[in-house]
Amino acid sequence: MPIIVELDVMLARRKMRSKELAQRIGLTEQQVSQLKSGKVRGMRFDTLSRICVVLDCQPGDLLRYEPAAEDLALNGDVADI
Repeated sequence: MPIIVELDVMLARRKMRSKELAQRIGLTEQQVSQLKSGKVRGMRFDTLSRICVVLDCQPGDLLRYEPAAEDLALNGDVADI
């Protein structure tokens, strides 16, 4: 997937453990672990918002777009959402 989750990087910058983040945003440690590893296919905006509040960051600090070859082939062919 071309969206890379960099939650682990932000946690390290804030010197915070996954367990503490999970407690503060109301998720389980397993859910935070899945977010960190990029194994989730989606995230609610509410969850993203709570993470940003706790880590004092912007969504762009947590997510990075890295296009794959097939994404580059779609350039200009993406239908409006």
